[in-house]
Amino acid sequence: MTLVPDAESFKRLVDGTTRGPGPSLARLALACLAAPYGLAVACRNAAYDRGLLSVSRGAVPVISIGNLTLGGTGKTPLVAWAAALLARHGRRPAIVSRGYGAAPGERSDEAAELAILLPGVPHVADRDRVAAAARASAHGADAVVLDDGFQHRRLARDLDIVAVDATDPFGCGRLFPRGLLREPLGGLARAQAVVLTRASSIEIADRVAIRAALVAACRGSAPPLWAEADHRPVGLRDATGATRPLAELHGRRVLAFAGIGNPAAFRGSLAALGADVVAFRPLPDHHAYTAADLESLAREAAAARADLAVTTLKDLVKIRRPALDGLPLAALEIAIEIMGGADALERLVLAAIARRAAVGAAP
Repeated sequence: MTLVPDAESFKRLVDGTTRGPGPSLARLALACLAAPYGLAVACRNAAYDRGLLSVSRGAVPVISIGNLTLGGTGKTPLVAWAAALLARHGRRPAIVSRGYGAAPGERSDEAAELAILLPGVPHVADRDRVAAAARASAHGADAVVLDDGFQHRRLARDLDIVAVDATDPFGCGRLFPRGLLREPLGGLARAQAVVLTRASSIEIADRVAIRAALVAACRGSAPPLWAEADHRPVGLRDATGATRPLAELHGRRVLAFAGIGNPAAFRGSLAALGADVVAFRPLPDHHAYTAADLESLAREAAAARADLAVTTLKDLVKIRRPALDGLPLAALEIAIEIMGGADALERLVLAAIARRAAVGAAP
């Protein structure tokens, strides 16, 4: 039996897919809760805008990668792209994050994933991002990539890049908890660049419409640089670190499962690669796997006569085993490809770093 996670149920509730008197009342209650949340967000942003809340500038340049919505917008591959770009240009970047979902002394899901994608780039996780950036620079980093930093305004940044998911760009058009927006779309006026992720999943006309809506939301402020990106599968990776070609998916009977913000996109990627997805289980984002979970998945695979289990790299780093009761297990490795605006985005990142170097690192 496929389990429906809370995150999936919540999204169907707020986007109106779930109908009936009960869901309608729930949406009304969520709208009432969204009002004070929106007021708190507006007051906090106004306090930063007016200098009533202090901002700390670190010793090295900070490039923030963030978003406006809850759920998976493809930030992690974009963080990896930015860090790799800086490394290629002779910088010593470090990634700083909150470390969401990690137990004390352990790495978060994203940190473990990034350690595989960028083995030479240190990752510092701390709820206090100012302290984390200071530790990163003290240990030799000369640039920081701030993961999920758009709403974390206490740490000053030299560049804000916002990822917007083409499949749900506006977070159901409502603030959390009535929708998926962390803050109103007008917050984009603070950003210098927007990257539309999973862009090839929608038509060009729809991309144009999304861009126009986001520019309008900036209400007269200079519109951020626009780039479009796709998430491209690049291979299969197992728990030992070995990689295999994507061609191995073609025609295979696959059990797929994922505890990420957008599991439907993961399933679509497998289907596009020719896999026969005979069973699929979406799980809550940052799901902590138990032995019972893995036994249940193995039973589901056996019932569906699957000959391969495939998950995401973010999930595989938590499972740390090569098979599910004898069924081979691999992760689909994803990299981001900037399809439009790549050169301009690279220049923007490098210019932000160079600007900071020119004026010095003093606060």
